[in-house]
Amino acid sequence: MATRCASIIPVILAGGSGTRLWPLSRKSYPKQFVPLVDDQTLFQASAKRMTGSLPCGVRFAAPMVLTNSDFRFIVTEQLASAGIDPGAILIEPAGRNTGPAVLAAALHARARDPEAVLLVSPSDHVIPDGSAFHEAIEAGLAAVERGDLVTFGITPDRPETGYGYLELAEEPSGTTPVKLARFVEKPDAERAIRMLAAGNFLWNAGIFLFRARDVIAAFETHAPGLIAPVRDAVEQAEVDLGFLRLAPDPWAMAEDISIDYAVMEKSGNLAVVPFSGGWSDLGGWDAVWREGTRDENGMGLSGAATAIDCEDSLLRSDSERLELVGIGLKNVMAIAMNDAVLVADMSRAQDVKKAVDALKAKQAAQATHFPMDHRPWGWFESLVVGNRFQVKRIHVHPGAALSLQSHFHRSEHWIVVEGTARVTCDDEVRLVTENQSVYIPLGSKHRMENPGKVPMVLIEVQTGSYVGEDDIVRYEDVYARGQGAKG
Repeated sequence: MATRCASIIPVILAGGSGTRLWPLSRKSYPKQFVPLVDDQTLFQASAKRMTGSLPCGVRFAAPMVLTNSDFRFIVTEQLASAGIDPGAILIEPAGRNTGPAVLAAALHARARDPEAVLLVSPSDHVIPDGSAFHEAIEAGLAAVERGDLVTFGITPDRPETGYGYLELAEEPSGTTPVKLARFVEKPDAERAIRMLAAGNFLWNAGIFLFRARDVIAAFETHAPGLIAPVRDAVEQAEVDLGFLRLAPDPWAMAEDISIDYAVMEKSGNLAVVPFSGGWSDLGGWDAVWREGTRDENGMGLSGAATAIDCEDSLLRSDSERLELVGIGLKNVMAIAMNDAVLVADMSRAQDVKKAVDALKAKQAAQATHFPMDHRPWGWFESLVVGNRFQVKRIHVHPGAALSLQSHFHRSEHWIVVEGTARVTCDDEVRLVTENQSVYIPLGSKHRMENPGKVPMVLIEVQTGSYVGEDDIVRYEDVYARGQGAKG
């Protein structure tokens, strides 16, 4: 296939916070950053899928990632672990859905290359056959050269009610782009059965391919109210530690709207590339069960999970301290973590978000906060919290350092259990090795660093009248966080 396109810029949308995979996916650490079906996270798999070259020789450029401030260091850490250097990481000041996010990416890309071609993809989908996906992208380039906006439709294998659909103007043939007749909202079961039988309906994957200038023109025509605030947010963006922070004031004026509603459902130049190579958005634990490895009884087991006389169920323990045992279960999903357990019939997978809403209503921390708190330097988790004390496990990456800080209400005892810590306490700096400890008095300026090449792990015991994360005065911080930021 002849094409003028030399490269494609992957645009990875990584700012969402899914609730249907609670308790593993939470607002503070959503599903795209979690290894759900294998050892790599969904975000890492998405980024790796869009590397290298297509069969025609068109290569993938360094990816552009859109995320929020809370996830920015998780994004860089996971990309580095996957061996991928990002081209740009844009920080959204607030969630505004996919419409403004895609427009910001297109404006940023066009400013650097007027002919830039973008492949926009969520960061939390599973596509096992990367080669087939590349072939579908190559098929879509012909439509892009005509000025079309391309979306990818998944060949359905069941009458699914949890997805939106694309009705094609004719029955699909291979990966040849087909004109879109219309978008179809999530159907009921009876209508889904009819659409599956019709043969010209595909699942809407929410993956897009287009030239930046073509999608910007579509926004100018169909959603002109977004242009000024998003353009101003991009043009007034500030560089911060390698991230590009979109300007918050104009961004706040942008409408919260998906790209489907803003542009795609109104555009006349939309082509659909059929894709039958396997796909899932992992929109519920039933999808994780389908995509994962199952034994001859249909059992999906993960972590410290044991099944006795069970069938067609998912048992998953993501806690190293919690054994999950099922007896006589059928069509059940049971997910266990240190601080929360979900047990439900598999057919109620889409109702898990109701559990999150119920927990929010009772102000339970488990609704939104992950037990392991990730920071740019590593992570920590609370092991025990009591009256006037807290015990944490703290993991510091090689070469990383916490801020120089002090506390008004607590003192701290640190015990190194792995690696070596360089500890600053007021005017004293010393190395603390495994099985050694140090005491940090209330009010002392202190910092812990990992000078080594292996992770450093310590146990921290906090004692005092208040042990909240906001009891912090920060004096120096290589990550440029403000007062009150955690860690």
